[in-house]
Amino acid sequence: MECSCSPTKDRPGIMSEKTIQYWIDISEYDLQVAKSLLDKGHYLYVGFMCHQAAEKMLKALYVKQTSAAPPYIHKLDRLVDLVGLKAAMSKERNDFIDELTPLNIQARYPAYREAIYSLIDKEKAAQIIEKTEELLPWLKAQIL
Repeated sequence: MECSCSPTKDRPGIMSEKTIQYWIDISEYDLQVAKSLLDKGHYLYVGFMCHQAAEKMLKALYVKQTSAAPPYIHKLDRLVDLVGLKAAMSKERNDFIDELTPLNIQARYPAYREAIYSLIDKEKAAQIIEKTEELLPWLKAQIL
């Protein structure tokens, strides 16, 4: 996917609609990458890319709400708190955020990778994608 909408600022301190669209586009792209990884049998990285997709959609919402660059954090539960969605999200969505959050770290570090390999098989990876496919449009609806 080509994205000609890299983050830019219209005026100092004000993030543009183009920046918000950038975060949405790369979120949706990351979900497509996760699906490709599922097809290739790279189940650990399915979880990582679904985490990335959720993180980027939350960052799009953060930019929309604050007109500021999103913080350099990867904890989804923290991002949910920053955008004020915890109470608005269903228990199932909050539980899924809790499930996705550690997959960012576990995919990156060898000590964690070995442990997670045994936890994410084809069926679990497919479930993660399915839940991400439900979460992203809901998050996107909060933006638009």
